[in-house]
Amino acid sequence: MVNIKEILSERGFIEQTTHEGELDEYLNQKEVTCYIGFDPTAASLHVGSLIPIMALAHMQRNGCRPIALVGGGTGLVGDPSGKTETRKLLIPDKINDNIVKIKEQLSKFIDFNEGKALLLNNAEWLNSLEYIPFLRDIGLHFSVNRMLKAESYRMRLESEEGLNFIEFNYMLLQAYDFLMLYERFGCKLQMGGSDQWGNVIAGIELVRKIRKETVFGLTFPLITTSSGVKMGKTVKGAIWLNPSKTTPYDYYQYWINTDDRDVARFLALFTFLPMNEIKAIEKLEGADLNSSKSVLAFEATLLAHGREEAVKAYNASASMFGSRALSENILRSSTIPRQTEAEDDTSVPYSFIDLEQIKNGIPAFKIIHDVGLADTKSASRRLIKQGGAYINGQRITSFDYLISYHDIKEMEILLRAGKKRFHILKIKPVK
Repeated sequence: MVNIKEILSERGFIEQTTHEGELDEYLNQKEVTCYIGFDPTAASLHVGSLIPIMALAHMQRNGCRPIALVGGGTGLVGDPSGKTETRKLLIPDKINDNIVKIKEQLSKFIDFNEGKALLLNNAEWLNSLEYIPFLRDIGLHFSVNRMLKAESYRMRLESEEGLNFIEFNYMLLQAYDFLMLYERFGCKLQMGGSDQWGNVIAGIELVRKIRKETVFGLTFPLITTSSGVKMGKTVKGAIWLNPSKTTPYDYYQYWINTDDRDVARFLALFTFLPMNEIKAIEKLEGADLNSSKSVLAFEATLLAHGREEAVKAYNASASMFGSRALSENILRSSTIPRQTEAEDDTSVPYSFIDLEQIKNGIPAFKIIHDVGLADTKSASRRLIKQGGAYINGQRITSFDYLISYHDIKEMEILLRAGKKRFHILKIKPVK
């Protein structure tokens, strides 16, 4: 029988578990239900959410029923975990809109059809709670002394802003979630990030005290790059799963720019490729290691955006940076095209401009800002001054250089910022 805990451990998902032996016995049963909570305070999940998403997907692939619990109720309170300041509170309508979009993103990784997985909203039971009965029936099981020792609360207590009372209730509400999921769906395993350990333990204790049953917890490590940067954070901001916030091409580029030291580790965490194939690439260098990055980028984009977008991003990247020869012996289970298909640039960010608009020329710094390659016009000027701006592969040496019809190549102008950020201006002819 496949041991799902061994799979998660081998791939790098596990930091801590409770009830080691009993948890193993539970996971070896035929019917296993687990859950992870997701914060609905944004309309999109991001790369930092992939560890819990992939963990639920692994659980489902190995016969378990996963529950994705969206915090429609707790989102009205705000989780203090890992935060040094109060989260912005959202109105219910905004949270409900976010939940719809989050389910769409989760469905790329998890099959919710025919009850194979559940997407639940804790507002279903939290919003109808009565305050006095909740304090009497649930609150009496919590020690304030123990709560204050939890890392999530301690961090906030030591911050300048402090911890407000509404946030102090968060641990009780998350513990109550576990109780409800146990009672209604037989869920006996909660998983979450390492910063959720205190909340997980609180839920386990609440179920034990009220229902005299043993339930379990498992937490994931905080994933950072080898350079120490938190996963999903870049100079441009978060890398989102929603294609309208981060295009599939930019998503692909995020992964292909992975540090050499992280390639094997990220393949284990963020793809479903077999571990024996991943271990085989750990000592690769040079072109072969770069080929492995292409596989990582392709497989990650495939999961988040589907095969069509993954192939388009792969070909667009090849058209910008050149093809990378990919041996059949490298990560052979990947469905990445081994031979570059007809290369196109349709996934590279682009915009249209009328031929008449550039007839007399437009300052380079203005266009670079307008297409999003620089956040401000001042930043655009700095980019040019530092030698990081290019037009059709040629460095722009003056910020007041006028981009005009002389720069058009086959009715396009290729702009580049730094080594890897491109934008294509497509020229609309005069009618």
